[in-house]
Order: sequence, then C-alpha cells, then structure tokens
Amino acid sequence: MALPRGLAAFNRRVTNHVTGPFAGRLPGFGVVVHRGRRSGREYRSPVNAFVTTGGYVLALTYGTESDWVKNVMAAGNCDLVNRGRTVHLTAPEIVHDETRRYVPGPVRPLLRALGVADFMRLTRAPS
Repeated sequence: MALPRGLAAFNRRVTNHVTGPFAGRLPGFGVVVHRGRRSGREYRSPVNAFVTTGGYVLALTYGTESDWVKNVMAAGNCDLVNRGRTVHLTAPEIVHDETRRYVPGPVRPLLRALGVADFMRLTRAPS
C-alpha cells in the first residue's frame, strides 16, 4: 500500500513544480532525472532519497507503478540531484521491505504511517 494514485497525479501537476527547485538541496530529498520510455523527453521527479553503502535508496511513496519508476527501471540508470550535487546511478532494483531498514530510523515511522514499504535501490556509477 502506498499513497493514492490520485494524489500522485495532483503532485505531478502542482506540488512537484513548487518543491522541485529545492528538493535537490534538502536532506532526505532529491530529484531523479530520467528519460521517458516512449517520448525520450527528460523529466525531473522529486523523491525521498537516502544514502546507502555504495549508492542510494529511494522511497516509492506512490508505489512501483509510477512513471518515473518505470522509466528508471527500463533505462537501467538515472541521475540524482542530492544536496546540490548530481550523481549518476545504475542497477536499479525494486525492494519490498516492511522493516524499512534502508532508510534512517527517524523516517521509518512516517513511511510506515503512509504505508510505504517499496524502495528502489541504486548503485553509484564509477566515476
């Protein structure tokens, strides 16, 4: 269970345009830069992003069916703007984790309350 898809549509049209400019600078947030599977167009999607050993984990607050998730999985890579820096990430993997062990302890209760237990793990590409 994740947040409702209707809320995702609203956020895509409204909230993302407001939060997008600063999401790549705030702790716990980032902006995924990805290409559309069919259009080839570049998109920027604000996400909850957390550093892990060797890469990042992104909370899939709207589930695995979000367009940005499908785009990254299809491409096998993306860029993440996190704290003002752009990092190239590869090898996306969807992980279902009811314990939410990939995110910091203080974030777990909030994600649990929102019903978020799906995550995307990505590896930092060699520079």
